[in-house]
Amino acid sequence: MKPLLLPSSSIIILFFSFTLLMISIINIPTCLCEDNTQYANCSYAFKCESKIRNLKYPFWGGNRNQYCGSVAADPNTELTCERSVPKITINFAKYRILDWDNTTQKLTVARDDYSRGDVCTVNNNYQNSSFDNTLFQRYNGDVSTITLLYSCDAAPNSQNLFGRVDCGDGKYVVYTVVYAASGICSPSVIVVIPILGTLAAQLVSGNGLEDALKDGFDLKWTGNYGQCQGCIGSGGVCGNDGGSEFRCFCKDGPHTTSCTSKKAYSSGAKRNWRPIVIGALVAGLGVTMFFIIMLRRHFKRGIASKQMSIFTKRRKVVDHNVEVFIQRYNSSMPRRYTYREVKRITNSFRDKLGQGGYGVVYKASLPDGRQVAVKVLNESKGNGDEFINEVGSISRTSHINIVSLLGFCYETNKRALIYEFMPEGSLDKFIYKNGSPDAICNFDWNILFQIAIGIARGLEYLHQGCNSRILHLDIKPQNILLDEDFCPKISDFGLAKICQKKDSIVSILGIRGTVGYMAPEVFSRTFGGVSYKSDVYSYGMLIIEMIGGRKNYDTGGSCTSEKYFPDWIYKDLEQGNTFLNCPTITEEENDMVRKITLVSLWCIQTNPSDRPPMNKVIEMLLGPVSSLSIAPKPVLSPPEMPPLQVADMSSSDLYEINSITVSK
Repeated sequence: MKPLLLPSSSIIILFFSFTLLMISIINIPTCLCEDNTQYANCSYAFKCESKIRNLKYPFWGGNRNQYCGSVAADPNTELTCERSVPKITINFAKYRILDWDNTTQKLTVARDDYSRGDVCTVNNNYQNSSFDNTLFQRYNGDVSTITLLYSCDAAPNSQNLFGRVDCGDGKYVVYTVVYAASGICSPSVIVVIPILGTLAAQLVSGNGLEDALKDGFDLKWTGNYGQCQGCIGSGGVCGNDGGSEFRCFCKDGPHTTSCTSKKAYSSGAKRNWRPIVIGALVAGLGVTMFFIIMLRRHFKRGIASKQMSIFTKRRKVVDHNVEVFIQRYNSSMPRRYTYREVKRITNSFRDKLGQGGYGVVYKASLPDGRQVAVKVLNESKGNGDEFINEVGSISRTSHINIVSLLGFCYETNKRALIYEFMPEGSLDKFIYKNGSPDAICNFDWNILFQIAIGIARGLEYLHQGCNSRILHLDIKPQNILLDEDFCPKISDFGLAKICQKKDSIVSILGIRGTVGYMAPEVFSRTFGGVSYKSDVYSYGMLIIEMIGGRKNYDTGGSCTSEKYFPDWIYKDLEQGNTFLNCPTITEEENDMVRKITLVSLWCIQTNPSDRPPMNKVIEMLLGPVSSLSIAPKPVLSPPEMPPLQVADMSSSDLYEINSITVSK
């Protein structure tokens, strides 16, 4: 009897799986970073359960270590939390923090001892509001001062420059906005406090003392915040070296000015990955040949059944390849958890955060108390290649606008990914909940603008920040997560494509992405090759959807050009109307929205070469609106809705489709 040879279909499957493994290994990004304790600590804002949730650099205190401030142990930048109110002490006077603007470094504060507006019940620790020898100075413009004169029995003068508060028992506090008390009385204590200039006029007429003290005044931090902005733009967080020197903390340790500058202290020599890649190729080839020989022996002995499904064989090959991948890169990958550990940290999968075609996301807590999100992948979806793809790409990125992968689990039919927890969830819940408290109309437009810039910086990092270029290919609201400060982070790299920077066009099988966000060239190669410009298109559609607060693609109606949302924008721009759904918006906010809208229209151009790269997008967003022109209207009408199985292709599903109908 002739020996049974390995069927040609099995050889094809083995070759395909081995090729995918080698491509994944060869194209691993070389920007390898490890979480740094300083980076992790300073990434979090000061926690105080108040509405002010963006208190980061130059502040420290509470959950933020001393090295997170501008100067270590500087008492003028230390924060405390008292009864859910953040407070700061500057030159021995304590203030309530009412607001903090990261963009202008404007700090609005009110004296804590006068926060009730009562000048009579202040304790004996009278302090003037002095800002000498500090980096906080009175904000230029709308700031005046009020002088309180204690134990002064003089009545207001005829020019109404003074007012008087009766404290009882024959005691009075006289106040003035123009101190000229000489010859009128001899006060025992004089307290000088800044106030908003808009309230000073009311005080001259003897009214508004309580409001002036409660509403506080504005200070400006005069430190070198531009240096900190450069650090944040490179994916780092700001801090100090334990003294007065600036440090940029990144996932691989502290740097002098940014994550691209030299390290602040010597670290080990850069690891040479070329021998590992070559070794992986040789070992992978040897493992594959060994596997083929073993299969042939099984066939010869008649052990292998002819009825064994292709899926089962492929599953074994993929499992084996995944294990090889994990073993080869174990030192540079996040921690591997057992399924039992995953079940324990999720409390037996009790707290579900969301569900999709990829599987289910649960809230969990690590043994050290950190909250995380665990994505348990659907057993029937994917074949392990997407798992390698996501772990191999995202675990080696380091940027403030890219979600961090903290661990993974891979066992037989059990796959899970453990990410940092994003308290505000995904961006889509703020877009689609019209009329609810979470609706995007209720966003401060500056927050919306910062979200748009953050997503752009994350994509620019993927395209240019690593030695290898990463194409996400599934940018949509569901894949943008928001932390407690509404800082956006790009997630879900299941469909990502890793390539060399010199490669302008990449090759992909079938269609990747979600209808409504896919670039024309992704669903039909007649529009050009797939490249990083495909992510630019998805970004443009995402930003348009953020502004409009409605879906780009109405699956419940016809897909004519009248239903295509960018058409509405062009009509409103031509007529000079505002296209926002929100009832109230200022002229300044409208200009801001107009700017990001014009930028997004350039991103959705049909021809990929007409779309700007992400670094140019950031430049346009930060530039003046007057420098932007209206992009030509795309000539492509929306595609006909494909059959049901491709109506929403999630990052865990890769469908092979030969053609798709396009309306022209």
